[in-house]
Amino acid sequence: MKSKKVGITLFVSLIIAFFIVLVAAVNNINGELSVQTIKIISSTDNQDLERVLVKYGEENDINVVIDYAGTLEIMERLNAGEEYDAVWASNSMWLYMLDSSIKKSDSKIINMNPVVFGIRKSKAEELGFVDKSVKLQDILNAINEGKLKFAMTSATQTNTGACAYLGFLTTLSGNPEILTEEHLQNEDTKTNLINLFKGVKRTSGSEEFLEEMYIDGECDAIVTYETSIININQNIDDEDDTIYAIYTEDGVSMSDSVFAYLGKTNTLKEDAFLKLQSYLLSDEGQQELMKTGRRVWYGGIKEDVDKTIFNPEWGIDTTKYITPIKFPSTDIVKKALGLYQSELRKPTHILFALDYSGSMSGEGIEELTAAMDYILTEEKAAENYLQFSEKDKISIIAFNSIVSEPITVENGLDTEELLETINEGIPRGGTNIYDTVSEAIEYLDSEDMDTYNVSIVLMTDGVGNNGSYREMVSTINNAENKIPVYSIMFGSADDEQLQDIASLTSGKVFDGKTNLLEAFKSVRGYN
Repeated sequence: MKSKKVGITLFVSLIIAFFIVLVAAVNNINGELSVQTIKIISSTDNQDLERVLVKYGEENDINVVIDYAGTLEIMERLNAGEEYDAVWASNSMWLYMLDSSIKKSDSKIINMNPVVFGIRKSKAEELGFVDKSVKLQDILNAINEGKLKFAMTSATQTNTGACAYLGFLTTLSGNPEILTEEHLQNEDTKTNLINLFKGVKRTSGSEEFLEEMYIDGECDAIVTYETSIININQNIDDEDDTIYAIYTEDGVSMSDSVFAYLGKTNTLKEDAFLKLQSYLLSDEGQQELMKTGRRVWYGGIKEDVDKTIFNPEWGIDTTKYITPIKFPSTDIVKKALGLYQSELRKPTHILFALDYSGSMSGEGIEELTAAMDYILTEEKAAENYLQFSEKDKISIIAFNSIVSEPITVENGLDTEELLETINEGIPRGGTNIYDTVSEAIEYLDSEDMDTYNVSIVLMTDGVGNNGSYREMVSTINNAENKIPVYSIMFGSADDEQLQDIASLTSGKVFDGKTNLLEAFKSVRGYN
């Protein structure tokens, strides 16, 4: 009898345990179903808002995952088939470059951000631009008279650069109702644009790097977002370094910030997306945006703003109506970008320093030659507006334990000799990075900096084990011009070593360990 009671008790215990496990499993499933993951591909200029969106998601059972990319890279990746639930682009005009097979819905503008000239305030006062109406022609006159040089982001690889360029193009075309191909081919307009871009001292592939260049004293003026003007001034200690915003009277490019859904409609994912979007457009969300210097009103005047952020002493003006330029059709945008890359931009003299050390044998040299073939072949590079023009100069230095003499072509479209040299190179020996940088700096230092933007692209897969670091530093410091070195590392390249060179030359290091070709594409936005 006792054993029978024990058996019944054990059976009941097993039933109870089963139901406990079942309830836990159901609760777990329900929990997983209630949390929706929204995968977003976003322009890099939204990175400072990630904390706002993620925090709201955590409080509302939404797992927010954000990947960041450059403006044109976003379109390229989506058109290539990468899957995302939503896109948050710097400007709505780029969404029209998506393939028709990519369905977009629930698209709304989140905020507005003018693209303006920012000039060191003392320089702006010298030019008579402070507390006065300024037209684009006034800026062009200052450039033509040699009184102003500026830096800007790439017009073909970044939203700010493209918006600024399209603004210049529209204004210098007389602000037509619709920009047409006829305007693109107007010789007077092209001459004015060429003269305007002669004032470009350096080009950046990102807003963040552009801000760093100004803060580090590399330039007195930049073309950038209004939010960048605010951010720079919030991060400088000396009032003499204040950067002053100039809103040209005859038109300002306004970058909207569009958030659109890419997934299937009428699903839990779409509901989660709409919650995120509604929050960003709510009073609370808009206040968070304004804390970062973003405008949440669309044209018109707004005087009740935080003057510590929208500071009139920095030229930030919310008390007058800004005249926005109208962006053209997608077809005209594409043709305009091609025209900029092939004819209008300031020419570049770029020197590629290529590693042919023994460790490059096999996969390394194959990746290098493939990447250089892409960059130096006009038809391939033009697919992403990366091609050189006949006005550009291109030099090659091959190095291992020793450093070769530079080979230069003075027509950026005449690259057959360079490609032959690259393909014939045989990997062997050590890695003489320091002497290579010294040779490249000395070679380019005599270039006419008013005619060319000059830069060095150093590609290496290893650690510098030859040459003199001390002599390299001396060469850099004694050079008449500061020439940036942009390094692309892959394999076992020494990040610390390359970062040191970047710091000495106001350059940058790119990681090509995963995809060397993509690193080469990225670096082209900086030269």
